[in-house]
Amino acid sequence: MPCGNRVLATTVSLALSASSLAAQAPSTSDQPTRTKHAMVVTIHHDATDAGVEILKQGGNAVDAAVAVGFALAVVYPAAGNIGGGGFMLIRDKHGKTHFLDYREKAPAAASRDMYLDAQGNVIPDMSLVGYKASGVPGSVAGLAYAQKHYGKLTLAQDMAPAIKLATVGYTLSIEEARALHSKNLSGFPVSAKIFQRDGNFYREGDTFKQPELAATLNRISKDPDEFYKGAMAHQIADFEKTGGGLITAEDLAAYQVKERVPIRGKYHGFDVITAPPPSSGGIILVEILNILSTYDLPKLGPDRSAAQVHIIAEAFRRAYKDRGDYLGDPDFNTLPIKQMTNLKYAAAWRSSIDPSKPTPSKDLVRPAGFMPPPPQSTPVTEPTQTTHYSIVDADGTAVSTTTTLNGGFGSGVTVQGLGFLMNNEMDDFTSKVGVPNVYGLIQSSANSIGPGKRPLSAMTPTILTTPSHWYKPGKLAYVLGTPGGSTIITTVANNIISTIDNGLNIQQAADAPRFHHQYLPDRIDLEKKFSPDVAEQLAAMGYTINRLAVADEHNPGTWGDSELIAIAPKTHELLGGHDNRRAYGKAAGY
Repeated sequence: MPCGNRVLATTVSLALSASSLAAQAPSTSDQPTRTKHAMVVTIHHDATDAGVEILKQGGNAVDAAVAVGFALAVVYPAAGNIGGGGFMLIRDKHGKTHFLDYREKAPAAASRDMYLDAQGNVIPDMSLVGYKASGVPGSVAGLAYAQKHYGKLTLAQDMAPAIKLATVGYTLSIEEARALHSKNLSGFPVSAKIFQRDGNFYREGDTFKQPELAATLNRISKDPDEFYKGAMAHQIADFEKTGGGLITAEDLAAYQVKERVPIRGKYHGFDVITAPPPSSGGIILVEILNILSTYDLPKLGPDRSAAQVHIIAEAFRRAYKDRGDYLGDPDFNTLPIKQMTNLKYAAAWRSSIDPSKPTPSKDLVRPAGFMPPPPQSTPVTEPTQTTHYSIVDADGTAVSTTTTLNGGFGSGVTVQGLGFLMNNEMDDFTSKVGVPNVYGLIQSSANSIGPGKRPLSAMTPTILTTPSHWYKPGKLAYVLGTPGGSTIITTVANNIISTIDNGLNIQQAADAPRFHHQYLPDRIDLEKKFSPDVAEQLAAMGYTINRLAVADEHNPGTWGDSELIAIAPKTHELLGGHDNRRAYGKAAGY
């Protein structure tokens, strides 16, 4: 409720029990990792070590981010990649920001209705599995561009840890070994040979070596242009052609990294710097925070109490309605960014929130007088196999990077002779207006398939600083991000709310049970460990509740993977929060 409003006084709120704030994987502490100089936080301990190694060699945060990106392509094949794409947000030690868009692009032969049958119906899995599911990959271009323009070392130095990991191998945990059983890999002979030993599956403790990938990485380290304009580009294009894929050598040669202006906002005394389109993440995050900006959330109840969840979920609902109706590739659409970040527009949305019950999505009416008419179409919906990492170096340069193959192990297709998986990012386009994608998201014709377009994303790499002044930049405060498909934006929002509003430390914020509302379907999704009592209270308010995988004792019932850094305001220590939902990641530094 807005500050001073007492209407919610009768709303029941309940503090979360200690168990509901616990990590989803065993954790020895809810305290963050502390370092004095530099910090790397990733989903995989070997990738974290790669980043720290580069920092100790004299590299900056961008060098470390490049090292981590290529290392994740080796040790986290479900989402780390050179066959996918991503976004990198950089804030240098002087306060200057850069946003690198190396999102995948639709091939020139792509068309609006390419995944529809003769009757106009979506062909199941065609945008998800196989050769035609892939967009032109951008990761190699993006990481090489970052290193060339903003790094201190050489690309070969930054890639050396990844090449070593691919050559000598790394030890598989039980979770990683099980993940390689994916049916997405089994259907393609090259993938089944590399990742599944043709049915002789890897086990916990096995060393996983990838000599073909090591050779590919070594070639890239010597000349990254080979991936797009040299012999490797022709290898990729020839392989795509054999499987009926659309990516050509010309598509690869035409790929370009885009530098874009970050989205900016404010929340409770902090400046928010975040992802612009073709990510929907930053603009929707700022819209959510704008709607919530006048509420005194702690007065409603503690973190994850029913009263707080209700107000936050209603902000989610309203912002996601705008996401579906308006957002797409800014190179092909005029997007109402200023209108969506308008504080008066947020106030109008806020006034429509009932303090005691939800507004059914079918009854939600956008405030008049602020937004242009949405594209003439019914809105539509993104996979969850993305990964995020956060880095701060000794000089105070920060990097927040989110990268993806889209679905787990992408399209399932491994490029023969090169050893890397291709993305299935084409599913992030609107295959058919009105039909949700694999994440259930609704999107408009602004996100329809077209040659050279970049699909809409929810990836939300974000940095928060203290307010800047005309004579000096603000001080670095938080580096944030997560994977999770459509839940990325709400997870980042909750990380911000949990720390800034509710006083959780960065580790507690990373581990706190998650909730999500995306307008359609009209329900609140809750992780399995979310408090049952709070779930019951929300249901009593009128919400439809989906507690993820509660009936399945073997499913952890989780989503996302927050890898976070906070800067202690008094001691200036770096505080790392590695999400304990993934036992094989870590925060480390020096």
